[in-house]
Amino acid sequence: MCEAHAYLRRGDREELIFENVDKVEPQNDCLLLENIFGQRKMVKARIKELALVDHKIILEEE
Repeated sequence: MCEAHAYLRRGDREELIFENVDKVEPQNDCLLLENIFGQRKMVKARIKELALVDHKIILEEE
């Protein structure tokens, strides 16, 4: 499978905020995350890093 898990970086910690992310879409002032089950989550953050081999999307609060 090609989906990844989204993590929010706070200082030195990474907190898992959404699993099985299939789509990341920028919106006006946030990101829309959608998983393989069609669930959606809006996050006020920016992409810090994509670690695709590790299936990780690292986000950082704005």
